[in-house]
Amino acid sequence: MARTQALVQLSEDLIGRLDARAAAAHRSRSDLIREAIERYLTADPAAAVDAAIVESYTSTPPDDDFGASWAARQSIEAEPWDEPS
Repeated sequence: MARTQALVQLSEDLIGRLDARAAAAHRSRSDLIREAIERYLTADPAAAVDAAIVESYTSTPPDDDFGASWAARQSIEAEPWDEPS
């Protein structure tokens, strides 16, 4: 794959943290930057939200009877009951 050099200005703090991470991983600074950019560009925030919603319902499924119970209570409360004479 052909590559094009892109000049980017980074703070000394960011360069230091990047170099420390690269050294710990035995990788080059450029390799880490390429991976970070690739991850950023392929990340889909909407998919992350969808996954969190699915995880929530999977770990604690909704009470299937909740809607029916609520509707029954509402119907009973709304009924104009005749009081015995």
